[in-house]
Amino acid sequence: MLLSLKGAFPPAILALADGTVFLGNSIGATGSTAGEVVFNTSMTGYQEILTDPSYCQQIVTLTYPHIGNYGVNEEDIEADKVHAAGLIIKDLPLLASNFRQTETLDAYLVRSKTVAIANIDTRKLTRHLRTHGAQNGCIVGLAAGEAVTQAHIDQAIAAAKGAPSMAGLDLAKVVSVAQTYEWTETEWKLGAGYGVQITPRFHVVAFDYGVKKNILRMLAQRGARITVVPAQTPAADVLKLKPDGIFLSNGPGDPEPCDYAIDAVKELIETGIPTFGICLGHQIMALASGANTFKMKFGHHGANHPVKDLDNGRVSITSQNHGFAVDEKSLPANLRATHISLFDNTLQGLARTDKPAFCFQGHPEASPGPHDIGYLFDRFTALMEKHKAGNKNA
Repeated sequence: MLLSLKGAFPPAILALADGTVFLGNSIGATGSTAGEVVFNTSMTGYQEILTDPSYCQQIVTLTYPHIGNYGVNEEDIEADKVHAAGLIIKDLPLLASNFRQTETLDAYLVRSKTVAIANIDTRKLTRHLRTHGAQNGCIVGLAAGEAVTQAHIDQAIAAAKGAPSMAGLDLAKVVSVAQTYEWTETEWKLGAGYGVQITPRFHVVAFDYGVKKNILRMLAQRGARITVVPAQTPAADVLKLKPDGIFLSNGPGDPEPCDYAIDAVKELIETGIPTFGICLGHQIMALASGANTFKMKFGHHGANHPVKDLDNGRVSITSQNHGFAVDEKSLPANLRATHISLFDNTLQGLARTDKPAFCFQGHPEASPGPHDIGYLFDRFTALMEKHKAGNKNA
């Protein structure tokens, strides 16, 4: 943000639970918000990041300095509202310019009642989080004409310290849909917008633990009619829908408290119906298969993460958003590693050796991010084709 623009935006405070304080300018709603502060290294995709349900109760720091330069639009959303608890950036550009733009970022933040801060040293904040680990924080956006006082700072620190820890927090049922619904929308194309799947070859039941819309679009693009069910749906109710495949979505929070999901997935995998999990769904599948998960120091959040496919040596650049991971040392005999992160060697992919079920930690739908790992959707489609052919011949 240019120095001349500071006066146009009220002051704001970012306080971390360890007492670290940053002063900047409010570019969103007036008020305060608290949550776990994480950093994301994506250069674009801020609108998709803000609306990703996986960021529920997290305040996102974007490390790329210029955020907002292409504005926002009505199509690039991953859910029907902003799920991130808040936004932290360095510079809000003077001009937002894109042929698809319908609104500026700061106007969008105000309209969505999202508290956000700009004009702070995000490099310093990111180094702090990398050194000390992700921790809770609080953003206070003051009203026009207000000045920062010590009382404001003290209140912000207290709110950061009082926010619940992400460890042990079950948020999948919080962000999940309340009612079952059908999904047929396919991927976006320039000049045409989103399409509709009218000749489906498969029926996929997707568990909504915080699902992103583009995941559903990519499944539909490959021939799926999708029934989206709430996170707490029992396995018996899913089987009544006679699916050709089961999809386990992304989502926020700690996977271990999601006993309802773990129990349902365990039962469904045993039926032999092809199963594919992403992000939280990856962790749920691992727990349902007997593995363990752990809280990472600062997690993986970004669109430039290299992942190696252990089956063929292929390296893909991937989009990532997770603060928990599966413990490789805890894998049972019937669960094998298929992908690893080349940043820290943590597990990125798993497959059951006894059932047609596999999962991936990152985000192959690449919204935002690269498309390298999109072949996993084709792998899921191939499993469903094989399963349907087997049923016909039985």
